[in-house]
Amino acid sequence: MANFSFEITSEVDLQEVDNAVNQAVKELNQRYDFKNSKASIVFDRQEKKITLIADDDFKLRALTDILTLRLAKRGVSIKSFKFDEPQKAFEGYLRQEVTICMGIDKEHAKELIGIIKVFGAKVQTQIEGDKIKVSSVKKDELQSVIMHLRGLNFSIPLGFGNYR
Repeated sequence: MANFSFEITSEVDLQEVDNAVNQAVKELNQRYDFKNSKASIVFDRQEKKITLIADDDFKLRALTDILTLRLAKRGVSIKSFKFDEPQKAFEGYLRQEVTICMGIDKEHAKELIGIIKVFGAKVQTQIEGDKIKVSSVKKDELQSVIMHLRGLNFSIPLGFGNYR
């Protein structure tokens, strides 16, 4: 008998993040409330971090809003980002690091496997690095698991791929 499977992942399209940051920087340069400000948004692709620098707390919140709006418009889930606490930087400015979280860590993987087991579908689950492989003899079982997981409001964005 053939065994069917799919993988649950949590990935972020870094090109879309780059595009969103570029749009946010463009908006930042055009906004009147940021005129003569040293506010900036910098994306480090290798480190998978975005650095926000603003004059004060109000402008930092505005920068965060600009960035999250641009990310949402580009279809990038905000759940993939971890916003650190703002820290004092040079000359009284505020700096905030935003980390892009990729992959499913062990805690989330165990939580997902528990959800799948409680759902009651006859499938096998297996953690493979930062992915979860779900397999079954019936395609219908796999499709019902995918539909169930899509209906959840999980703390990280879930993607489903390599459906065979």
